[in-house]
Amino acid sequence: VQLQASGGGWVQTGGSLRLSCTASEHTFGDYNMAWFRQGSGWEREFVAAISRGGGRTWDTNSVKGRFTISRDNAKNTVYLQMNNLKPEDTAVYYCGAARATSDYYGYYCESKIYEYWGQGTQVTVSS
Repeated sequence: VQLQASGGGWVQTGGSLRLSCTASEHTFGDYNMAWFRQGSGWEREFVAAISRGGGRTWDTNSVKGRFTISRDNAKNTVYLQMNNLKPEDTAVYYCGAARATSDYYGYYCESKIYEYWGQGTQVTVSS
């Protein structure tokens, strides 16, 4: 599966961006999808995940109420709507795809479960 991420850019504090990640295969619906991010000098960290059918989502505390993950299986695409952006959101954002599934939130925070990754898209938030 090839994942193509897009939508990053430069925005001022309080602004919004919507990231997209499109998969190359029609089996997109077989995968749980997630967004991670990696700031300069930092390890890759979990941002949000969504179940295969889109009925369940998980996100990290620092983005609750500001970011929303969603997907459109007909378009093989997962989205990350980011509102009220802050300078600490500056990072390269990556989408990941995982076949494995769990009811445990912490499971989706582990980057090792994701079999495929997009190339990353840069988000820069200026103060």
